[in-house]
Amino acid sequence: MPAYRLITLGPSHYCEKARWALSRCRVPFVEEPHVPLIHSVHTRKAGGARTVPVLLTDSGTFSDSTDILELCDRQVSGALYGSGETRRQSRDLEEYFDEKLGPHTRRLVYFHILDDRQLVVGLFAPGVSRAERASFELGYLPIRALMRKGMKIDREGADRSRERALAVFRDVSARLADGRRYLTGDRFTAADLTFASLAAPVILPPEYGWPLPPLASLGPAMQSEVRHFRDSAAGELALRLYREERAQVLAVGS
Repeated sequence: MPAYRLITLGPSHYCEKARWALSRCRVPFVEEPHVPLIHSVHTRKAGGARTVPVLLTDSGTFSDSTDILELCDRQVSGALYGSGETRRQSRDLEEYFDEKLGPHTRRLVYFHILDDRQLVVGLFAPGVSRAERASFELGYLPIRALMRKGMKIDREGADRSRERALAVFRDVSARLADGRRYLTGDRFTAADLTFASLAAPVILPPEYGWPLPPLASLGPAMQSEVRHFRDSAAGELALRLYREERAQVLAVGS
């Protein structure tokens, strides 16, 4: 199988969701990271919209993380989602986390870090061209303004997103109360992968598939948020999933 091309914003948790699934299911790919705003030129040229991830394959372009996971699932004969009731729950939970968690962890973190130009530029810099990095640095202030407007990143939005992310964490913690090790029972599925990926911005797992800043380098408010999210059954699950599952792979055709 030829290597596919994955267009990303490197630190994006939706891109991490796709990156993790591709790696776990042994789908060969080459990641092509870009910086905010410039990335949309490349995604549109590839046949996607302005969002990432976008995966270019020999059978077409996939411009949604769920579509990419379904492609990966086919590669491992359904092992990523499971079968029967496990498969149904896994799909439902994936959709729930995509809609109710991902946008809110992203907004909350951006609210806390966007004023730190050096940190944010450094976060997006690995793997991008010198020209892109220079453009991002020079245009940072107007790009930041567009990001804030487009994602409604302000105090009110951050407070609302914090509560919504915490509500999802409470739901997950309640689900784990019966002693299960994974969200659908006794095996890892796309539901676990999705939850851990989309929770990553507020738990900062060391095993994340992109370099993240150390907790100590962040401001006191962001450090407090991370500690609060980590200190829950859901946070502990996400950290364990990264420790135990992020580097695991499934056999092709399993």
